[in-house]
Amino acid sequence: MLLTQGSGVESFVQFMTVLVLFCVVLGITWATTRYVAGFQKLRQTSGNISVLETCRVAPNKYVQIIKLGKTYVAVAICKDTMTKLAELSGEDLEFSGKSEDGIPSFIEVLEKAKLIKQKK
Repeated sequence: MLLTQGSGVESFVQFMTVLVLFCVVLGITWATTRYVAGFQKLRQTSGNISVLETCRVAPNKYVQIIKLGKTYVAVAICKDTMTKLAELSGEDLEFSGKSEDGIPSFIEVLEKAKLIKQKK
């Protein structure tokens, strides 16, 4: 069956309509995600509790250093339990290369990746 010029134009218009709708939905999804992430970040950082560092020991087992007000606490977190290991003083902790929320900066991660790649 031969395609006529009209059906080709109609197909193009349908494709463009779907493409525009996809972009609109993608934009709405992006805006909603940014809003919810910003809301959650404000909600997490407004209190006196913050997780400074997390170390995975085994599957579903972690050791975390948590700041509670002005005190620091080391806790062990398992699948169903959370156990206090020790209270730490500020002098016991080393805050090297970490931002305030315990997440390394992008530059530090990039430098680590470069070092790992060079070793191979």
